Amino acid sequence: MTTVLVSANALQQPAHFLDARFNLADPQAGQQQFLTGHINGARHIDIERDLSDMTSTAGRHPMPSKAQLEAVVHRLGLTYDQPIYIYDDGGQPFAARAYFMLQYAGFTNVYIVKEGYKGLIAAGYGVTTAVESTMTTMPIQWNDALSVDRAHVKEVARGKTSKVLVDARSAVRYRGEHEPIDPVAGHIPTARNYDWEQLVEDGQLTANDTLTNIVSKDEHIIVYCGSGVTASPLYAMLKQLDYPHVQVYTGSFSDWINEEPVEQSE
Repeated sequence: MTTVLVSANALQQPAHFLDARFNLADPQAGQQQFLTGHINGARHIDIERDLSDMTSTAGRHPMPSKAQLEAVVHRLGLTYDQPIYIYDDGGQPFAARAYFMLQYAGFTNVYIVKEGYKGLIAAGYGVTTAVESTMTTMPIQWNDALSVDRAHVKEVARGKTSKVLVDARSAVRYRGEHEPIDPVAGHIPTARNYDWEQLVEDGQLTANDTLTNIVSKDEHIIVYCGSGVTASPLYAMLKQLDYPHVQVYTGSFSDWINEEPVEQSE
């Protein structure tokens, strides 16, 4: 099994720590949490400032450019030779978003701390308010195959590419019964549904075997959600279950509805 989730009690040293705490309803909250206290040596990685191109119109949390993500990697002082442990508050999609983006940037030695921030403290890791500053300049080895755009997804929705779309939103949003955020309700045509919150047990992400009822390992899978954030835990847990062909449509439903039709289910 591919190791994506790791326990706070079983981390290797030396390592990089990334604090990915965030709140979609209050985008400044994660930065404030970090400044109030974070794991010693951790650097803060922000879902909107670092891992999205908020100037783009391709969805609510659009894919950052390679130049933007490269600058983030260098500013955070990340290297390929040391493990990277990412934490949020546990059972959230934010560490998984960072995990996906770093995989896209060629990092293979990267993990999600399943117990989150409090779990690291319970495991004996110290807390500080000091902010470290370390830069790197290494070239990035991009894994372009992990990300797809609207044009690619359109080929899948039209049956021209034999891949499977999986919508990570709640069933009521997928069916179009209730849409609290986007101006259009429904889902991308042909998509299946698996609510990402089914992956949360006791405040932790888990590689839930119910995923095998939705997609099989021989299928080529593209996951999406509303804005590209909550698709990330679905991507991460499919990798934890050794699914070999998984991609993310980062623009997701909020990008799709800019120009494309949707389906609704009874």
